[in-house]
Amino acid sequence: MRTTTSRGLQPNVLGTFDTIVMAVAGSAPAYSLAATTAVLFGAVGLAGPAALLYCAIPMLGIVLAYARLGRIDVNAGAGYSWVGRTLHPFLGFLSGWALVFSATVFMVAGSLPAGALTLALFDEGLAASTPLAAAVGACWFLLMLGVVLGGIRLTVRAQLLMSGVEMAILLAFVLAAVAHRGRAVAFDWSWFGFGHFHGPEGFAAGALIAAFYYWGWDVTSNLSEETRNSKRTAGFAALVGVGSVFLLFEVFTVAVNVLLPADRILDAGPNVLAVLGQEIWPGVGGKLLVVAVLLSTVATLETTLLQVTRSLFAMGRDRTLPASLGLVHRRWNTPWVAVAAVGVAALVLFGAAAAAGSVQRILRDAVAAIGLQIAFYYGLAGIAAVVAYKTLLLRSLKNFLLGGVWPLFGSAFMLWAFVESLGELSTTALAIGLGGLALGLVPMTVYRLKGSGYYRPARLDAARALAAAGESAPTVPAARARDKSYATDF
Repeated sequence: MRTTTSRGLQPNVLGTFDTIVMAVAGSAPAYSLAATTAVLFGAVGLAGPAALLYCAIPMLGIVLAYARLGRIDVNAGAGYSWVGRTLHPFLGFLSGWALVFSATVFMVAGSLPAGALTLALFDEGLAASTPLAAAVGACWFLLMLGVVLGGIRLTVRAQLLMSGVEMAILLAFVLAAVAHRGRAVAFDWSWFGFGHFHGPEGFAAGALIAAFYYWGWDVTSNLSEETRNSKRTAGFAALVGVGSVFLLFEVFTVAVNVLLPADRILDAGPNVLAVLGQEIWPGVGGKLLVVAVLLSTVATLETTLLQVTRSLFAMGRDRTLPASLGLVHRRWNTPWVAVAAVGVAALVLFGAAAAAGSVQRILRDAVAAIGLQIAFYYGLAGIAAVVAYKTLLLRSLKNFLLGGVWPLFGSAFMLWAFVESLGELSTTALAIGLGGLALGLVPMTVYRLKGSGYYRPARLDAARALAAAGESAPTVPAARARDKSYATDF
């Protein structure tokens, strides 16, 4: 297998529509609803719609932060590079490590339901076997590993097919849910308020779970080196993707509240969408939504693999992890060593998961642990965007609000949720979430001592970067006269 460290990823492969599909698939609408609805209901009860709404607002601030940072530094490592060049290389490395670790844990948290759902299509009894679900899930994982290894063009084609069918099924059920006559409880606008939360801790726990729903849209930034006009495309696609999945999440969460009684939601666990489908469309509805969840799960395994392998590629290229992770295959233009490393690590975790207990318990702890790490690296990215653009924030009111206030609010919210939820999480979730972050201190120390150039960064400054790209101007009126896009862009 011939490789070289001098090759980069294949540029200009993904267009705007491809990138939007990746953003939506990264958030995995059907999978997120299936895996997390019962967890969210258990944490906040009927306030699920409120948790999703109040997490979406700061999440959009993080999307704006990513969009602005992507304009001045196109890097497959995304937050790993941005945070390292604006705040501190140690924080940058831990941002990248948090993504890598959480994504690797997700390989199991995502593949187990894929295995269980596949078995459920044939025999409900088989789906209850965690070892069998782990074995089938591992097969799905290996299939997606092969697709990602085969190159970004093959990956995009597979994603368009899977996500297209998934979205068609979900939209059909949105219409069917609206037309359905049966009700467990009447719709109540208070579900979007604060009254159902049990204090700040309960609100924080709901926010952390809601963050897991949205997580994955940032795959657009990790694919920026392979995207056409990526300085603008990645951020725009992320914004469209988050807006789209927000609407789907709200509609389905309200539908679950209205159509299913509380005990059925909690008893259903990760099968809640199948139960909802059976309620809306008896007979075939449950099976159709199982197919949608299965497709969504496999699709998000693919985007998560893209995120983690591109992050590892950037870290290998910078020598903050073994340099071999930065190797790119001559024929497929993929970081094949990073793909192989993720495959081995995930398969080890599959073995541990097979002996760990029920799928539902594994999902509950994994979602909470991943939520902690998401809040950590999203929060740092929001601060990084403000620091990088600090000299430009007063150029216009829009720049100040969209580039300063909103990203900083998003960052503060994420970091608050991180701290506030620590007292609410199980010992297992805390061990995975905080222990995973702490584990990153080992390679960070080793490669810092080896003299990696990443730890002597060129500071990321938006004014200089935009001037070098010909996008800046000495005064706001002159900029507006020539090109309004600078003042109004992300």
